[in-house]
Amino acid sequence: MTAFDELERGDIIWGTDPLSDKGRPMLVLGTPRFPNHGIQLITVLISTKAYHEESLTLRDDDYDGDPLGERSHVLPWSLATLNSAVEVKLYMTSLTDERTADVAAQSIGYISS
Repeated sequence: MTAFDELERGDIIWGTDPLSDKGRPMLVLGTPRFPNHGIQLITVLISTKAYHEESLTLRDDDYDGDPLGERSHVLPWSLATLNSAVEVKLYMTSLTDERTADVAAQSIGYISS
């Protein structure tokens, strides 16, 4: 397991899902450190469901490490901020810098529209 403060942009973790009691894979897009709050992980949710029109499908060559077990899809509009190691259950793998940048650009597009 990677320590919370060692996680980086592009890492995929299993984290606490803000929408349910279950955990889910999440892609780390940013790791800003704030003076009074420490590190905040800015993440987007990942799903195995393919019915989301705007989801970004992850292919085997998108990974910098081992691919996730099932075909997965990033939901760039589903942002979640994690602020403690309790919310991160385990490090899973990571994406290439290029694919992470694609996801970040899509997320920024949702925020700025």
